[in-house]
Amino acid sequence: MSTKHIVIIGGGIIGCTSAYYITHHPTFTSNNAVVTILEASSVAGGASGKAGGLVAKWAYPKELVDVTFAEHERLAREHNGKERWGFRYTGCGQWTGRGEDVVRDAGEMTSKTSLEKKEGLVSGKNTARRNTGLPDDLDWVKEDLTDAYEPMAGDGETAQVHPYQFTTSMCELAQEKGAKLVIGKASAINYSGSGASRSVSGVEYVNEAGSKEVIPASTVIVAAGPWTSTLLPSVPISGTRAHSITVRPTRPVSAYALFTEITLPRSSFRTSLGSPEIYARPNNEVYACSPGDGEPLPSSTKEVKVDQQVCEALFKQISAISSELRGEVTASQACYLPNVNSGPRGCPIVGEVDNAKDLIIAAGHTCWVSLSCTLRHCCGNL
Repeated sequence: MSTKHIVIIGGGIIGCTSAYYITHHPTFTSNNAVVTILEASSVAGGASGKAGGLVAKWAYPKELVDVTFAEHERLAREHNGKERWGFRYTGCGQWTGRGEDVVRDAGEMTSKTSLEKKEGLVSGKNTARRNTGLPDDLDWVKEDLTDAYEPMAGDGETAQVHPYQFTTSMCELAQEKGAKLVIGKASAINYSGSGASRSVSGVEYVNEAGSKEVIPASTVIVAAGPWTSTLLPSVPISGTRAHSITVRPTRPVSAYALFTEITLPRSSFRTSLGSPEIYARPNNEVYACSPGDGEPLPSSTKEVKVDQQVCEALFKQISAISSELRGEVTASQACYLPNVNSGPRGCPIVGEVDNAKDLIIAAGHTCWVSLSCTLRHCCGNL
């Protein structure tokens, strides 16, 4: 039996879950297959490690959500996701209110592009539980600063994971079943044959020492997020940079994800409005992110630049509505979210490329913690 070489380009959530599902398929151990994850810098080094980790039944596109939310629940049950990657259900709502004068000379919030997580919500579902009051268990924003609170979903419809812990766990679970992790930057995909017989034959990459190598391949999955188009220029995927911080609150806070609209005092802020997203995590950590900006995509996750002024402004904005969030900033970071530049909003590109056999794309999943949808094709070829 000839060896089947499946090469996955990208060590983010899509690449690592692709490896997980292939190596955990019932037929994998009985077939002569080798799975290699080729990652340019580090597993979960980009958005898969630095995004918010929200999982929602009201996310988009619906075709993926109908599969992935239930899969997140199943994976958490099977692999102790509660302890391993912080899976839990969470409240979720839109908070509108005012910020306090906390500090002087807050930085300008330069990011402008909405990340559009709320695009998947059904109109009419956002009904306030009471006039302008907060839920009884939302204990870390000030009620006297609140103008309105609207729940965004019902109980059990929103959950979260720690994205870095989830992605690295998927990689580890795949490696336990035989998947290989190679650190190196993919530079080209090789092909054999022509016309209808054209198929992948290998992946060229530059290793950590700077030398060129080739991994033989009978199937290639390109899951390189916003860098997908550097290998396949015709694929309409680009990146949007978004900044985020993590904060250790002054005390443990309740499980809520908030989309905020904050009117900021002119005396302390150079901008009058802020719209950070704020997610309380179970490990006594709070994550907050800003809208995106138009900074060009760098060559790799290692080259992503962090604008400290944006992170400082983000911290001051969340501090303005919560005493609990005035704790220690434990990380200031940025990442690029992969966006598809054509077609329906929020629809990733998933499937086999028409002009080459066994070349699959799985990229463009925007801000959502999606799972790989490449299982059916790859395991059908084992």
